[in-house]
Amino acid sequence: MSESNLKSMADLVSLSKRRGFVFQSSEVYGGLSSCYDYGPLGVELKNNIKNRWWKTMTLREDVVGIDASIFMHPQVWKASGHVDGFNDPMVDCKQCKSRYRADQIDTSKPCPACGSKDTFTEPRDFNLMFKTQMGPVEDSSSTVYMRPETAQGIFVNFLNVQSTMRMKLPFGIAQIGKAFRNEITPGNFVFRMREFEQMEMQYFLKPGTQMESFEKWREIRWQWHIDNGLRADRIRWKQHGPDELAHYADAAWDIEYQFAHGWGEMEGIHSRTDFDLTQHEKFSGKSLSYVDQMDGNKKYVPYVVETSVGADRCFLAVMSDAYRLENEGQGDSERVVMKFHPKLAPVKTAILPLMKKPELEDVARKLYDDVSSDYMSEYDVSGSIGKRYRRQDEIGTPFCMTVDYDSLTDQSVTIRDRDTMKQERINVSQVKNYLKDHFKF
Repeated sequence: MSESNLKSMADLVSLSKRRGFVFQSSEVYGGLSSCYDYGPLGVELKNNIKNRWWKTMTLREDVVGIDASIFMHPQVWKASGHVDGFNDPMVDCKQCKSRYRADQIDTSKPCPACGSKDTFTEPRDFNLMFKTQMGPVEDSSSTVYMRPETAQGIFVNFLNVQSTMRMKLPFGIAQIGKAFRNEITPGNFVFRMREFEQMEMQYFLKPGTQMESFEKWREIRWQWHIDNGLRADRIRWKQHGPDELAHYADAAWDIEYQFAHGWGEMEGIHSRTDFDLTQHEKFSGKSLSYVDQMDGNKKYVPYVVETSVGADRCFLAVMSDAYRLENEGQGDSERVVMKFHPKLAPVKTAILPLMKKPELEDVARKLYDDVSSDYMSEYDVSGSIGKRYRRQDEIGTPFCMTVDYDSLTDQSVTIRDRDTMKQERINVSQVKNYLKDHFKF
């Protein structure tokens, strides 16, 4: 059996629309650029990814979670440097008004959109934060920002969490939340959007111990992606060189995935030093120091190691990695199959009566009611059994259970494995144990 990986992002976009993973936002109005809606299957897959990340982080003794507000005091973004420094250099085509990042286009060449020559404006800074107004009066005093990252909500709550939960260093604070950036050149489906979701953890520790912790979290985060089913030859490390490091960092590595459009960052592990807490001390006038009772009540501002993964990019990587085209061009034997790790699959099992007959549907409905109380399941009686198998293959359902006429006498069903297409008979009373064994993570 021949098998090929995802060749074009267009193939994944088509499948996502066709099978209910991702839709263009406001599509009935022509869509809104670089904004997407997660459909019924997409939200299940994304939630499975987020839930796995959350449990991996917060089931540890040294990590707790928060959910900070999207709107924050404007001084937060002044302190973090986003108001003054969160800019991309931008150029416009004078003819067609297309906008580009100056560092991603050769302005000596014609405009990619309209072909005009010598038409670009001089580069100018473009702040990526969305502004809005809070309160009844629209003036400069009411300006607030849609947060461009979730990390600052963790930093300003450092002492609140530390004191209420009686945490001792080192410890981490985890958060999943929406962030917003007015990107100049978004694209590549959900890889770069203006509204996106982050899964971040800030690990607070004693200055001087950051490198040991940094390496530990690098190992943990790499393994997490492997355990999600991503193939090791499709992910890689990329180190930030001295000229690439953010001004606040003393070390940074990215985990990149080989998407259809090329290698792209999926997660960053950063040693942020004490920059953020020190800045918030300076701008708020409030001490954010930690009193180390294990070190003679020594007082210091903790250093931070950050793990930051884009939930949408992780979703895209999982979708891209799962996509397979088997037996291309070979008629009925050709199939698209999404080989999700069983634990991440949006639908875990499908119950399929062989035919639309009352006696078969009675057994199938009873089995569906029993299984769906524990696993996301589908009940499908429409079309031939072969076409129903193909539908389930395309949405990545690991197991299909077919109720046939033999089921009426032997109380068994045929379970079909998505990846191998092998089938075996299992007694209905053993179905739950079978699924439990196969969904171990």
